Amino acid sequence: MEIKYQQWQHKLYMKVLKLAAAILPISKPTLFIGKESLKQLCYSVSLMGIERVLVVTDQGIEKLGYVKKLTFEFERVGVRCVVFNHVLPDPTYDQVEAGLHQYRLEKCQGVVAIGGGSSIDCAKVIAACATNRKSIKRLVGLLKVWKTPAPLFVIPTTAGTGSEVTVIAVVSDPQTQQKTPITDPKLVPLIAALDPMLMMALPTHITAQTGLDALTHAVEAFISRNATPETDRYAIAAVKLIHDNLEKAAFFGQNLTARQNMALASYYAGLAFTKASLGYTHAIAHAVGAKYHFPHGLANAVVLPHVLEYSKEAAKDKLAKLADVLKITDPHLTDSMKADAFIGYVKELNHTLHIPKQLQGVMPEHIPELAKQAFREAFWNYPAPKYMQQTDCEAIFRKL
Repeated sequence: MEIKYQQWQHKLYMKVLKLAAAILPISKPTLFIGKESLKQLCYSVSLMGIERVLVVTDQGIEKLGYVKKLTFEFERVGVRCVVFNHVLPDPTYDQVEAGLHQYRLEKCQGVVAIGGGSSIDCAKVIAACATNRKSIKRLVGLLKVWKTPAPLFVIPTTAGTGSEVTVIAVVSDPQTQQKTPITDPKLVPLIAALDPMLMMALPTHITAQTGLDALTHAVEAFISRNATPETDRYAIAAVKLIHDNLEKAAFFGQNLTARQNMALASYYAGLAFTKASLGYTHAIAHAVGAKYHFPHGLANAVVLPHVLEYSKEAAKDKLAKLADVLKITDPHLTDSMKADAFIGYVKELNHTLHIPKQLQGVMPEHIPELAKQAFREAFWNYPAPKYMQQTDCEAIFRKL
């Protein structure tokens, strides 16, 4: 009886989220794409009358020379830059607070993120905290960003997170070792630049992992109970682009067209899951990522086939549609057989991109607590096609 009540409560809350996604105005950033997009972003920021920005990045991006290129373009159009380069993977509250301190100390008027999802998430929270005089913990949750954040501009250097278009930022609480999401339409950046030249130096394994992160976004959005015709179109476009370009981008990194198409795929996948949301793959990946610091894209890639197999019967029509779109199976087969073909395709893609079948180091004694965290996150956030109980979640963790 208690389980049925939980399922009813979950479904009701997911319907509320779907209604909210339909009603709430969710903007899209002004998008520049191509080799000149970084310059276009800098010029546009200068036109807004912004004279000093905080550049949020990590030391790896700085060593590649991308920050120097960005600051040169900004200074050429009269915008001064203050560089905060202390972002680490899975940014913590401490990193956000350090960046916020620098923003206020230097009297910045906007925030520019250049880097992967960690830098963009950190920048989003800095921008929100700059105008909302709240602690980070008080921003965690849904619609807690009451005041418009500081002007935010993003330049992703990976193709995967979709952070340049999403309403969410994820930062880790160092005390609890849990990833905490801040979700609000106000977190959508004003301008995003998808410059494939900034992605050319990505090594194969990072290109693969971030690309599979984008695939997970698109697939989970497509099979979501809150999917709409609009989100389905974005998800299908993303899956097709990933199918056609990810291997080229990973193994032939100087292929500019493949790099640009993967950036576009990540953007489309972000648009899809912003309204349709995600699923258990992300809940599980967030839990193991926060505990063991696995790269997020890697965790998603390993977990996705297990969650798709668990969800297959409830999502076979949608999975069959993806198999048809990619033309990887006989169109006359049953939906169940096509769904199997798509799941098989995901596994084969993982193998081709050298993704391991398991995540090394997950301790059996940690599984109950990890499953509890994942279950809690999914219960309140993800309209997955098949409801998962904590025991089901634990079973998937044991396969990792």
